[in-house]
Amino acid sequence: MHRYRTLVTMICALSLSSIAPAQVTPAPAMQPPSGTTSPQGSAPAASGKTFSQQDLDQLLAPIALYPDALLVQVLMASTYPLEVVAAERWVKANPTLKDKALEDALQKQTWDASVKSLAVFPQVLTMMSEKIDWTQKLGDAFLAQQKDVMSTTQTLRKKAEAQGNLKTTEQQKVTTETVESTTIIKIEPAKPEVVYVPTYNPTVVYGSWWWPSYPPYYYYPPGYVAGAALIGFTAGAIVGGALWGGANWGRGDVNIDVNRYNNFNKTNISNGNWQHNASHRGAVPYKDKGVAQQHGRGQSGNAQSREQFRGRAEAGQQSIQRGEVSRDSVSQRSGAGGSSGGIRAEGSAQRNYGGGGGGGGGGGGSAFDSGRASQTRDHSSRGASSMSSSRASSSMGTRSSGGGGARGGGGGGRGGGGRR
Repeated sequence: MHRYRTLVTMICALSLSSIAPAQVTPAPAMQPPSGTTSPQGSAPAASGKTFSQQDLDQLLAPIALYPDALLVQVLMASTYPLEVVAAERWVKANPTLKDKALEDALQKQTWDASVKSLAVFPQVLTMMSEKIDWTQKLGDAFLAQQKDVMSTTQTLRKKAEAQGNLKTTEQQKVTTETVESTTIIKIEPAKPEVVYVPTYNPTVVYGSWWWPSYPPYYYYPPGYVAGAALIGFTAGAIVGGALWGGANWGRGDVNIDVNRYNNFNKTNISNGNWQHNASHRGAVPYKDKGVAQQHGRGQSGNAQSREQFRGRAEAGQQSIQRGEVSRDSVSQRSGAGGSSGGIRAEGSAQRNYGGGGGGGGGGGGSAFDSGRASQTRDHSSRGASSMSSSRASSSMGTRSSGGGGARGGGGGGRGGGGRR
């Protein structure tokens, strides 16, 4: 019996070794921006900051070229990820509501005003809902490092302009001005009442990407066909008073046009300073400890344990994608091999919004990707083949050597960081 178990162990070891990833020669990369260093693996954030410059570049790449007002609206709404999902579903369920009828129907909804405003841009809501993991990270970064987010947006715009890919068109007006000794780029609709959402591939529009280990996110809406121009535009949306946020580039924050806000939301506010409303956050935790404490969300011991558990599950998923270990072995070690990260929604949005069924946090198979989907699929298929061989061999003897996958495959709900 001892020799038999030894033989089974050797067969499993040989099967696992077959899914080691192939060596890929990386493409030459640009030098990183001034004041930063090229990442080797996972680079830490600056001292005292939750998000590194690499993180911010990666997160902001798909929206930095949005018109200022729309960009600001997305940033504010991203701090309420559960309501974004609920709004996206509601918009899909009410496709005939337009203009005044849409505004009136929105008054009955309880979402934050920034989320309601995005109902005018269903393609943007779809992007944010389908990639809710990205939305949550974007919102956390905006809350924790607002000035860094605004500064990074300007840096990305300057890179696109330097490549000749950001200019005035029939859809938008691009202007440059000096604000408090700093040159900033403003993007506004060519016609104030009609806003076009730009669509582009960040790996091209900004030039060669400077963080090889942090490929940018990007999103192509369903039905979009790239043309000759590097930046395309979806159909124009008549916004009315829906966009009431403004970018204060000099201070590195956002403000509110109270007149447009009151007109769209049927209110009577007088404070033009935007403030996050934690009551619309639901059960979603804050990534930054300072922000969590500011909004009365200091982590408890149980919350810390959930975060540690989630970290182990996500690390296991990343190892699976790289082809380093089998899914069964991760299940046995972490107790969860299913969806990584993300949040667990409530009410109409209740499900796990992580990477989805073993895809990891980066977007396997979706239109919104970080540039590694094909490699992940390749490693996944080889991993599946080797796992089949392992299970076939172990089925001749003891059940314990091949098990664990089915029972360990669930972990999305408990590992997701939301409320059970």
